[in-house]
Parts: sequence; structure tokens; C-alpha cells
Amino acid sequence: MKATDIKYIPIEKFVLVQQDETIHDLKFDTKPIGYFKDAWLRFSRNKGSVVAACIIGLMLLFAIFVPIFSKYDVNYKDGFYTYILPKSERLSKLGILKGHSKYTYNQQSFDYYNAIPGAVVKVHDVYEGSGPKNTTITYYKVTIDSYAKTGYVYKNLTKKEYEDVLAYEKETGIQILYPMVDTKKVAPGFDSDPNYWFEHNSRGAAKYDEKGNYQNIFLKDENSPDGYAYYTTKMGGNQYKVRVLYREYYKYINGFYPCFLFGSDGFGQDILVRLASGARLSFLLGIVVSAINITLGTIYGAIEGYYGGTIDLVMERFAEILGSVPDLVTFALFQMYFARKLGAVFSLLFAFILTGWIGPAYRVRSQFYRFKGQEYVLAARTLGAKDRRLIMRHILPNALGTIITSVILIIPGVIFYESSLAYLGIVDLQTSKLTSVGTLLSNGQTALSTYPHAIFFPSLFISLLMISFNLFGNGLRDAFNPSLRGSED
Repeated sequence: MKATDIKYIPIEKFVLVQQDETIHDLKFDTKPIGYFKDAWLRFSRNKGSVVAACIIGLMLLFAIFVPIFSKYDVNYKDGFYTYILPKSERLSKLGILKGHSKYTYNQQSFDYYNAIPGAVVKVHDVYEGSGPKNTTITYYKVTIDSYAKTGYVYKNLTKKEYEDVLAYEKETGIQILYPMVDTKKVAPGFDSDPNYWFEHNSRGAAKYDEKGNYQNIFLKDENSPDGYAYYTTKMGGNQYKVRVLYREYYKYINGFYPCFLFGSDGFGQDILVRLASGARLSFLLGIVVSAINITLGTIYGAIEGYYGGTIDLVMERFAEILGSVPDLVTFALFQMYFARKLGAVFSLLFAFILTGWIGPAYRVRSQFYRFKGQEYVLAARTLGAKDRRLIMRHILPNALGTIITSVILIIPGVIFYESSLAYLGIVDLQTSKLTSVGTLLSNGQTALSTYPHAIFFPSLFISLLMISFNLFGNGLRDAFNPSLRGSED
């Protein structure tokens, strides 16, 4: 192209744009979003983590408020109501959680429960089966009310207590006291059971009269209106031994009928309250251990990762030596030598802290090695920023996602490990006022095949807890990771 071929634009055609206006940056129409608000917005987009957080919140509320509002407490124990099935007063009206269970009994067992008011809810089938030596045995398929099958029990009352029961019966019309049994007529081996109030053979099968009714073997008293004795005296007449229908006696003493939403365990304790109390202890232990370990681990790991060199080498070798001790040995030794002086809970707490900070320290150390060589850190150092400012303002915030994830995952880890130790019997947290989820699992394992509810609810709790905390921790990790900002858009 020649110079003569170039066409020039006349200068008068050039016009200055906005020559009478001051040019400046436009004002943002939206409000600025801070670090934590941005993290919350990104966390809320993760539906799985939000659901997990809600579940954790509900479980925490369960642990806090159930022991407060329940009509039972952690000290409650009733030896007559062991392994009672779950029951709900409201749902039982809909045919759900009625505390009933189906069994198949022979004649002796059926006669026993049929003699208890309300124990046999329904007889589904009666059939003949073969027995030993070509004999025929009658079997009954029945539904049993686990709350009523306790039946009659013997109680020792003072004269005043006995008179109060009589007054209650007269006022309410509810019978609590029943005639005493003539134990001389009870077959050997059954004489201590107040539910054998009927004539029976040596195997416990009832003897019926002509009309097919049980024949009672009550003690006689000519001075009683109906001719039966309702008590025997002890201690020179100062103590009355009576036979009561325990379900009604329970209401007389407590003001309500027994009802355990999660059932009862082998000690007659309410699993609902025990589980909530155990969850409260587990949450508290997990949060305290997590707070202490993450604090120690962050400080230790920050020093290692920031300064490096000889300092990192020495500190890392110390952590490796301490971490090489097996956890199981550590917990066992702490329980053997410190539990008696400090108590099982404090001994367990110190055992968790002894090596629990090593994992968070390693994660923080790796994050500091990752970020301390970044350009913005070098620029801040060039401008004169001191070590403390570089650590707290430039490196640590970028490691916050990993740190928060560590905090969240430490809590279920502590709870699960404590449950495992209690389940194996290494840690004993079973007292009248104290329990844990692991203790409930340990107590319920002996009745797994016969009363699975004793271990089902603690197992469900620990499973939901572990799954929810893992989902929740993953969501927080992604939300607080600055490198992921804008990746969702």
C-alpha cells in the first residue's frame, strides 16, 4: 500500500465524548457481600448440607429439652418394667406404638398370662402340635401387652400407707389390692410369683372348674367382707405385705400410667430420657474436645507451617512420636490410672486432648505451606506486614475452610469413639445420674435378638449423627473455601 492511497479523516469530524461531564466510576446498585455472608449464600445452595444441619439441630434440641420436659428422669428405674416395648399414648389410638407384641405360648404360659388382667390382648389362633413322647401340646398365638404382663406383685407397706391405698380405692373405685395367695397350695418353684393365684399342676398349667374358669387359691379371712385376706403382717403388725395389681399401683404412686416412647432397658429405665441424657453428654464432650483440639492444633500447625525449617522439623517429629502411641492404649491407661481420681468423664476428656490436636495441626500446617508463598502474601511482606498480621489476616482466613471442617468432623469422631469405647467396656460411664450413647449400645447388645428396641434407637441416633455431620462438614468446607467463589455460577 502506498502512502498516497491512505485516506485521512478530517480533524473537524472528531468530537469529544462527555466533554462537559465529569467521568467517574458508576455506583454499585447491590450491597457488598462480606466473607461470611458469601459463605452462607454458597452453603445454603447445598441442599444436602442444609438438611444435615437441620437434623443436627433437631438432635441437639432433643438432647437439651427431652430430659427437661419428660415425666421421667435419668435416675428413674423400675425393676418391674424391664424391656418394655415402645408406646405412645396418642399414636396407640391409631394402632401404632401400642406396646404390644405377638407370641406363641404353650398351655402353661398361656394360662399364666391369661390370669393377668389385660395381659392377653387378643388370641389369634389355637392349634395342636406334637410334643415329646408322642404327646399333643396346645399352642396359642396371642398378642401380649408388655405393660400389663407384669401383673401382680408383692409390696411391703406401713399401716398408714395401707390405709391410704384403701382410701384411694374407695374414692376412685379402682381396685389396687387383691387377695393374698395361699403359697402352700402353689407348686414348688412358683410360690414366690404372685401371679400364680389359681390352682395348677406341677408344670404351671391351670386347673379349671366345671365352667372353665380358674379356681383361686386365695388366703381366707373370716373377718373380711368377701372372706379373703388382703394382707399379712410383719414386724409385730407394723408392716403389711400386700398383693397389688402393679399397673394400678404404679398410677397410684406416680399419678400416671407407665408409657415409654422408646421402651425401657434391662434396668427398667426409660430409653428416651437415657438416650437424650447420653446425647447431651456426648455433644458436650465432643464440642469441648473439638474446641480445645482445634485451638491447640491451629496454633501448633500455624507455627510449623509458617516458619518451617528447623522449627517445623523438631515440632513435626514431636507430634509424630506422640501420635505413634495407639489410641486404644492411651484410653485404657487413662481409665486405669486417672478415672478413680478425676472421674471417668474428665479422664476421657484428657485422653482425647492428649493426641487429638495432632490431626488439626497437620491440616493447618499443610494449608500454611500452601498459602504462605502466594503472591498476595509476598506483597504484604514486601509492604512491611509483620508475621502476626500475615498469619492472622492473610494466610489463616484462606485455611478457614479446612479448619472449620476439622472442627465439625472432630465432634462426631469423639462421639463415635466414645461410643465404641463404652461399647467395648473400656470406658464405664454407667451411673445412676450419668450415661452415654455407647453405654446404651453396650447394655442393649445382650437383648438384641429378643428386644431389639433397646439397641435400635441408640444405633439410629449414632448413625444419623455421623451421616449428618459428614454432610454438614463437607458443605461448610466448600462454603468457606475462597478458591471456590463464583464456581457455582
